[in-house]
Amino acid sequence: MIRLPISICLVAFVGAAQSKVDFEMMTWPEVKHAIEAGKTTALIYNGGTEQRGPQNVNGGHTLMGHATVIAIAEKLGNAIAAPVMPFSVNNANAALPGTIGLTGPVFAEVNEQVAEQMIKNGFKNIVLMGDHGGGQKEMGEVATKLDAKYSPQGIHVIFCDEVYQKANGDFDKYLEANHFPLSSHAGIPDTSEMLYLGGDKGWVRKDLVATAVGDPMRKPGEARDPNAKRINNGIQGDARPSTVELGKRIFDMKVDAAVDQIRRLLHQG
Repeated sequence: MIRLPISICLVAFVGAAQSKVDFEMMTWPEVKHAIEAGKTTALIYNGGTEQRGPQNVNGGHTLMGHATVIAIAEKLGNAIAAPVMPFSVNNANAALPGTIGLTGPVFAEVNEQVAEQMIKNGFKNIVLMGDHGGGQKEMGEVATKLDAKYSPQGIHVIFCDEVYQKANGDFDKYLEANHFPLSSHAGIPDTSEMLYLGGDKGWVRKDLVATAVGDPMRKPGEARDPNAKRINNGIQGDARPSTVELGKRIFDMKVDAAVDQIRRLLHQG
């Protein structure tokens, strides 16, 4: 009898579990059967490719997005996650190479076409959401447009903004209440979540976290310090206190916020 290493067995188990909700890891009969069995909600999650400071890989939004949308689909129980879109509304910058962006109209058109393709596949509910600030407005507009078009057929398209807006806002409040330094892009939220989800997969250059401080941030309404030194490295604020534990907290916040809003908008309990 041949005994496989535990690591191989675990990878096989995880892959099998994900294939139940991961569209690109399913065969067409599996998708068809899943829809017939009640998995009629398709989750379209937008990631993004952009510089994320010296310590985090450029594909962070997409990598985090895939883990997030799989967890959302599993928790909903009646959903399948479409392939995560790797581009957001953004623009490349030669000073900090690492970003590949789309214009707003192109981003909206891609989301609209993907949503309609999922409807043709047989899904009755389509959920648009994203891991990046750029594109939130466009997703909301696409959802409104398509819902008006398809709702007479009993098909609904919704925009889940709370996976981004509410979850990040709540996490920022937690950080402030616990006296963490201010940060945003490539700061504590990004770096911590990437440490939690991919710290053992090369998503974060762990040796650089101790020096991951960038342009100083200020609270809303607070005057800029004229003596504050600008550091053009892609980090907004201070990411040095980032931890796996904080990463799990924001990840769970995102998943819970999305599940609650989707159920509420689709009247599913």
